[in-house]
Amino acid sequence: MPGLHYEEFEVGRTIEHEKRRTVSESDNQRFCDMTMNQQPLHLDGEFAEGTQFGRRLVNGLYTMSLAVGLSIADTTDGTIVANLSYDNVEHPAPVFHGDTIHARTTVTDKRETSDGERGVVTMHVEAFNQDDELVCAFDRTALSLKRP
Repeated sequence: MPGLHYEEFEVGRTIEHEKRRTVSESDNQRFCDMTMNQQPLHLDGEFAEGTQFGRRLVNGLYTMSLAVGLSIADTTDGTIVANLSYDNVEHPAPVFHGDTIHARTTVTDKRETSDGERGVVTMHVEAFNQDDELVCAFDRTALSLKRP
């Protein structure tokens, strides 16, 4: 099922995304490798044991990317022209290997483009772990297609 066209976004609507993902050690390792982020807090178990967290953390950018991915099918799958911005990113709690992440999106703003042919939609995306603890939140602005 495709995502929403501009006209289908309603300011104030909250979408609870059904898809979930359990984050593995391999997910975190591969993401760090692909992005060349060698922060020992993500990769070095001995180092991480000596921190306040006591174990390795999942890369926060992976968590944010996962939240976007979990939201795509219900929001912009096949109806997006481009992502325009990600703003106000917060990571209020850590994510660990084995955590299961789920997300929800609230539409916070929408406006037509100056040519009237597309629309700009802003959504507040929140990601939660299996205990419903907020682990990431941000605003995503996308350029959306109108209905054909």
